[in-house]
Amino acid sequence: MTHARQQTIQVVAHRGASEEAPEHTLAAYRKAIEDGADALECDVRLTADGHLVCVHDRRVNRTSNGRGAVSALELADLAALDFGSWKGIEESGERPDRDPDRGELISVLTLERLLELVADAGRPIQLAIETKHPTRWAGQVEEKLLEMLGRFGLDGPPKEAGDPAPVRIMSFSARSLHRVSLAAPAIPTVYLMQFVTPRLRDGRLPAGARIAGPGMRIVRNHPGYIARLHRAGHRVHVWTVNEPEDVDLCVRLGVDAIITNRPKQVLAQLGRA
Repeated sequence: MTHARQQTIQVVAHRGASEEAPEHTLAAYRKAIEDGADALECDVRLTADGHLVCVHDRRVNRTSNGRGAVSALELADLAALDFGSWKGIEESGERPDRDPDRGELISVLTLERLLELVADAGRPIQLAIETKHPTRWAGQVEEKLLEMLGRFGLDGPPKEAGDPAPVRIMSFSARSLHRVSLAAPAIPTVYLMQFVTPRLRDGRLPAGARIAGPGMRIVRNHPGYIARLHRAGHRVHVWTVNEPEDVDLCVRLGVDAIITNRPKQVLAQLGRA
């Protein structure tokens, strides 16, 4: 089903175009930009020597040929690992061993490099950055993140009144979002949810959170909750929306953003391809 009129739902590439390229690689984000994604989603973790890298899991075991916790490894350790071949790129026929861009398919991605990519994209692209918790670094992740956003001029309000903020920070941790809202009140914050606690059933969000981020399972099981969030004045960004029937449901419920591994397909379904 194509929704030709659904121009206002933002399509966010989850870990890049992560169905087509290894998640959190430069190749995945380039593909998402080429596909027309409105925003890019990434997870950030802090290395042992203080670098923010785009890695989802606490450990690198699933998405690389290495082992160990990101927080216990230095950036040089991560740079020596292959973060792409688990996706099957060696069988893709592209011969990445002979491809000068192979590094974009297998190398660990720093947040700084992703910000550079967005800055050079040639069109406005928003970023949805998730801080991962719990972490051995406590508030240092938010501190480093805000410091880097400041270096890129992304920690303030939009340049033009009425424009969307270029960056939002997401987390399952209300404490993390509270830290961000106190230190950088101009940056929108998204409270991610796997389930709805009794305290939040009426549509309220924790202090410091401005946008609701329910998982798709919540949307399927409790569709009325989306209306309660909207009545409470909150925008709703849903993750991770990959199936056509889930896109249809999100459209019917009037969500504000769809976070998906398949940005190209979702844009086509919304009539925007």
